[in-house]
Amino acid sequence: MEENEPDPRFVLANERTFLTWISTSLALSAGGIAIAVVPGDVFVPWVRTLLAVVLVLLSAVAAGSAYPRWRHIDRALRQDRALPPPALAPLFGYGVAGVAVLALLLILLAR
Repeated sequence: MEENEPDPRFVLANERTFLTWISTSLALSAGGIAIAVVPGDVFVPWVRTLLAVVLVLLSAVAAGSAYPRWRHIDRALRQDRALPPPALAPLFGYGVAGVAVLALLLILLAR
């Protein structure tokens, strides 16, 4: 398939999105580590571990999917095709929301 040079604004926007996925991955990892070191009297240990593991796993998925997503979008831009849908967006949205709701409930019930 013939490749064209896309508008640089779209290429740079795709690069910024890639960097945002990497930043999101770092934030999720930091959140997971922070929850893992919360004092034992705040959360039950297995819940603390569960929340931390979910956040760190989401971090790994975000980091691991950032480059392939960038590459697929770059290829679509160069071949003048439709952009691929954001397949993992629901996973991150619901995953982080689930962790937040569970943490909120535990905080409220512990008081």
